[in-house]
Amino acid sequence: EPSLYHCTTKALWNLKVIHFFSLGELGKGAGKGGGGGGSVREAGGALGKKQAAEEEMYFRRKEQEQLAALKQHHQEEIDHHKKEISRLQSEIDRHKGKIRKLNHDD
Repeated sequence: EPSLYHCTTKALWNLKVIHFFSLGELGKGAGKGGGGGGSVREAGGALGKKQAAEEEMYFRRKEQEQLAALKQHHQEEIDHHKKEISRLQSEIDRHKGKIRKLNHDD
């Protein structure tokens, strides 16, 4: 079964590929590779390019936020598992102590 990291990474990659192939030259206007997206983008020219650049920056920021959240999630998982390892090691030591005591009582 794929991990959360694998699924998320694959989903982000698929979005990048779709985004890359669906765009022509950004800001060129509807029917010119820039796609629709409002009257400014449809008109093309400098304003269309500016809006396209702002949209690209927005999506890059969103992607960075998602990656940061994913990294934080994995760090929290690591911390949780370390605590669990410590707890289980204490249990192992407790049981070993009981065995030592039983062996000493013989």
